[in-house]
Amino acid sequence: MIVGVPKETKPDEYRVAMMPVGVEELRRSGHRVLIQSGAGLGSGIADERYSAVGGEIVTDAKEVWAQADLIVKVKEPLPEEWPLLRDKQTVFTFFHFAADDRLTRAVMASEIIAIAYETIRDKKGTLPLLTPMSEVAGRMSIQEGAKYLERPQQGRGILLAGVPGVPPANVVVLGGGSLGPMLPRLLRAWALM
Repeated sequence: MIVGVPKETKPDEYRVAMMPVGVEELRRSGHRVLIQSGAGLGSGIADERYSAVGGEIVTDAKEVWAQADLIVKVKEPLPEEWPLLRDKQTVFTFFHFAADDRLTRAVMASEIIAIAYETIRDKKGTLPLLTPMSEVAGRMSIQEGAKYLERPQQGRGILLAGVPGVPPANVVVLGGGSLGPMLPRLLRAWALM
């Protein structure tokens, strides 16, 4: 099988769908792995690390999409990628179909095999591929919340942790999902920094 890892095209998306160890494992199993040049740079992974374990560096995304039987991405294909989708090709990524009717229709028309990370369940019925995203989002929520308390962001100029003589901010968490119980601990850790 030929596995392709194109560079992510979504603005501000710096992740890469496969680390060099994944390439190494696929190569060990007899598969070819095409990595678009620069695909790992946003995550601090140079092309040389992929080629050192047998990945083939390809300069053009169109070539990756044209050759690969399986495409592995982080985020959904954007409109400029839709024409690259091929009948019977498997694309493994976060699709978020419910949020994008146009994407859903484009994928259906392409007749690819779409495997959405967000729908994969384990034996317990949980969504294990969403867990890391939720953990990151939960931890980032504190940073984002603190940022919007700052005056340049039209906030009231409140410092989350406070300073001597000024009390720390009061925080209310609405929702929180599986991270709700973790937030008080994260806030305490933030305040101690």
